[in-house]
Amino acid sequence: MPSRPSRLPRPHRDDVLIGLVGVFGGTLLWTLGLHNNPPFFGTPQWLGVVALVVISGAELLRRTAPVTGLGIGTVAVAVDLCSGGLAATLLMYTDLIYACVMYGTPATARHLPRLCVLVTAVATAVPLGIVREPWALLVGMLVAVFTISPAWTGVLVRNHREEAAAARLEAERVALLAELDRREAVTAERARMARELHDMVANHLSAIAIHSTAAQSLKDPAATEEALGVIRENSVRGLAEMRRLIGLLRDARDDDHEPYAAPTLGALDSLLEQARSNSVPGGQDFVLYDERPAGSAPLPAPVELAAYRIVQESLTNALKHAGPGRVDVTLTHPAGGTDGALEVSVTSPYGGDRPTPPVPGSGTGLIGMRERVTLLGGTLDAGPVPGPSGTVWRVRAALPLGDGA
Repeated sequence: MPSRPSRLPRPHRDDVLIGLVGVFGGTLLWTLGLHNNPPFFGTPQWLGVVALVVISGAELLRRTAPVTGLGIGTVAVAVDLCSGGLAATLLMYTDLIYACVMYGTPATARHLPRLCVLVTAVATAVPLGIVREPWALLVGMLVAVFTISPAWTGVLVRNHREEAAAARLEAERVALLAELDRREAVTAERARMARELHDMVANHLSAIAIHSTAAQSLKDPAATEEALGVIRENSVRGLAEMRRLIGLLRDARDDDHEPYAAPTLGALDSLLEQARSNSVPGGQDFVLYDERPAGSAPLPAPVELAAYRIVQESLTNALKHAGPGRVDVTLTHPAGGTDGALEVSVTSPYGGDRPTPPVPGSGTGLIGMRERVTLLGGTLDAGPVPGPSGTVWRVRAALPLGDGA
């Protein structure tokens, strides 16, 4: 199938208007006999009208093909000068030089002003050398007005437009980066809120699920009443944790809500005591081994919070999935100062028969623990490992205390 011939781009509306005004003005000047100079070399004056029409047509190419338009205009203005010269033709020629610098390639915009300077120098030196009169310098001045002036005007306008375009692109880039930073910040904040919500509420809801299952399976009224008491206690604590989380999301200037205090490792005793009260149906026993040196330096707040949440989530998982047995929580900080890493280890029974059905999990707890450890530049291992009396489930985290914290 033969390809269609490429169509020339349509000229801009302003270019058409410039060409029409030029033809009308030049024809009026020619009719009135207002020429710039007498004809040279016996050239008939009617050729000035032909040159006028040709250069007006070249104006249609000032944006789409500026170099071609300038070449056609140069021939037309030479014919015009030989036939008497019209001011309209010269004015349109200056516009073609300006348009060639403005809409041409970068190489054209660089070289054309230099060429105009060279032509002006020749137009100044040659008449002065031939005539040897001071008035011959006027020829060079006129050539400079009609060549150098529009060329350098085009350079200035083009540079201004390029700088404005570069500034717009930079503003768009900065706005895009700001939007990406905002989205990343929103995503990180949503992930942090999801971790806090899970860690705050999951422990209490797991205890409620375990004791409600036990209350349904046990026929002893006393055991049922005890289970209902534990359910109520965990419900109240869960609601309190939810209120504190909502307080985080409210305006800090709202005085009706107390500020939320992040938990620390000093609250592990009460956390394990709560786990013991919730573990009655599952038969687990919780023991804390704090092997940190006495008088150790205070830990960074992010490390304390991460360690507390890791222990809390590990205890919740033990209540939901582990069989009867002992759950050991171990804290180790060999350096004892502000260097090294805090090691947190939680070991629970793996397998075995539970008195109550296990509570199903979604795996978000382990994901949250890994996210917390990753933010601090630490490591986390979770899975079954050999123990003294069989296989156990161990969660072990190393939390750096240096720059990563």
